[in-house]
Amino acid sequence: MSVENASTIENQAAQNTSLSDEMTPNMVITPSAQEYLNELLGKQNTPGIGVRIFVEHPGTARAECCMAYSTPEEVNTLDYQQQYDGFPAYIDTPSIPYLKDAVIDYNKDRFGGQLTFKAPNSKVPRVGADASVEERIAYVLQAEINPGLAGHGGNVSLVELFNDDEHGLTAVLQFGGGCQGCSAVDVTLKQGVETTLKEHIPELGRVIDKTDHTQKEGAYFK
Repeated sequence: MSVENASTIENQAAQNTSLSDEMTPNMVITPSAQEYLNELLGKQNTPGIGVRIFVEHPGTARAECCMAYSTPEEVNTLDYQQQYDGFPAYIDTPSIPYLKDAVIDYNKDRFGGQLTFKAPNSKVPRVGADASVEERIAYVLQAEINPGLAGHGGNVSLVELFNDDEHGLTAVLQFGGGCQGCSAVDVTLKQGVETTLKEHIPELGRVIDKTDHTQKEGAYFK
């Protein structure tokens, strides 16, 4: 990326975040992506056409970032409008927190090129002050723990939460990917996952693993 393009991206991000409100997007559409979208929209022969950006199943493992054409007649007045050189982008307001630090880029290759959408926060649940313990656990797993496990191709999710007479509040977890069948999973559970969860959720008494670790096909350590 050239210094000029990098400067453009920085300026665009600064403009988007100048309102300082969490509901103000700081998503970036790079110059190459803007050029590609201008060409694409120009072929639609629809004056005023733009794109609408939103996240399906936000805050879950199934989160998917989407982009669709948006004609003037289809504009949702509740969307946040960001004007680019040649076209408007309409951002679904409920999706804005999940599009934090998102970057839409266009990479040319010998087959033409590909539009890429990187949104690191799209799968991270949002929790408020009144969130349940289950929601807080899911948030910590997605925001703090799974990014580290992803380096080994692994992940962990909450299966069940119950009160145990002896141990108190107990979280039942299930590992997947490279963590399933991994010989180091006990260390990961006790020194990593359980410690982190208890730091964030002091009322949690115990964390147990219900994964079938006899299945070792994709395990990181066997």
